[in-house]
Amino acid sequence: MPVSTIEWEGDFNGSVKIVDQTILPGMLKYISCTDVETVWDAIKKLKVRGAPAIGIAAAMGTFIGIRNIETDSVSEFLNKFEDVISYIGSSRPTAVNLFNALERMKKTANSNENKSVKEIKSILLEEAIKICDEDKASCRSIGTHGAALIKDGMGIITHCNAGGLATADFGTALAPMFTAKEQGKKIHVFVDETRPLLQGARLTAWELMNAEIDATLICDNMAAHVMKNKKVDCVIVGADRIASNGDAANKIGTYGLSILAKEHNIPFYVAAPVSTFDFNIQSGDEIPIEERQPEEVTEGFGMRTAPQGVKVFNPAFDVTPAVNIAAIITEHGIIEKPDREKIKTLID
Repeated sequence: MPVSTIEWEGDFNGSVKIVDQTILPGMLKYISCTDVETVWDAIKKLKVRGAPAIGIAAAMGTFIGIRNIETDSVSEFLNKFEDVISYIGSSRPTAVNLFNALERMKKTANSNENKSVKEIKSILLEEAIKICDEDKASCRSIGTHGAALIKDGMGIITHCNAGGLATADFGTALAPMFTAKEQGKKIHVFVDETRPLLQGARLTAWELMNAEIDATLICDNMAAHVMKNKKVDCVIVGADRIASNGDAANKIGTYGLSILAKEHNIPFYVAAPVSTFDFNIQSGDEIPIEERQPEEVTEGFGMRTAPQGVKVFNPAFDVTPAVNIAAIITEHGIIEKPDREKIKTLID
């Protein structure tokens, strides 16, 4: 069982308990978020990260943000509720789970506008916890479906971190690996370090080692050499947003990995819950790509590695076209050679 990344602790007056992922693997430390500003900061600064976990944090943060609104007027409450939704939505732009969770909380509030403010608040807490519980079940189902693609003795490459630390349970990309391990299959995972914040080196390698899965850490630019010279049977990555045609946004470097996999005739799999699909956009060209601070590249982890004043381009994500994806693994099943019709058929 992976470490519990995010959970609601206590009752109505409780808090969001999260693992501070910025200090892993050196230290496992939990943060208790009792106000919406702390939740926003945790999302923005990657203390909580991974699309599903961000969505859960957003939902729970919404409740924390409205918990202490003092009014008996439902209309006044809903106006202030909208302000909280907008505030949390400003934390990170790419992961659609965040906005899906906020929209779900919004619909829940509006559909209960005939109730008292006190009742609406309690219903919103129940909804946030429900989102977390649903993600746990989703992770396990993704693991079961994905493990069917993994045979005993396989070599796998993964990028960034889409394990338990990115969700409420087994993860997405790592879920098939954890499930395969439970099934007694022996696998070997090559872990891209994932520049510039090293989520692969710091988080994925740590998770796989804790699960006693054979793992080898490689630099991102070693993937082609590993595919050519080592036993690699597939690539499994997560996603932060998937367009209606199957184009998938994930951590920067994923697109390049998909090209390398295609060149070496290695199947490239994306593992993600259906909440990651954005049917409001037609292709990956419409996915907003977050650009982060240049210091992440020039002064990674406190040490300057580039000259002062150098220009920096630091996109956090890139988009892998659907034509490079052999299959998308969801909790509803596997979409092979994904396209608009196949996605719609499975999810509808």
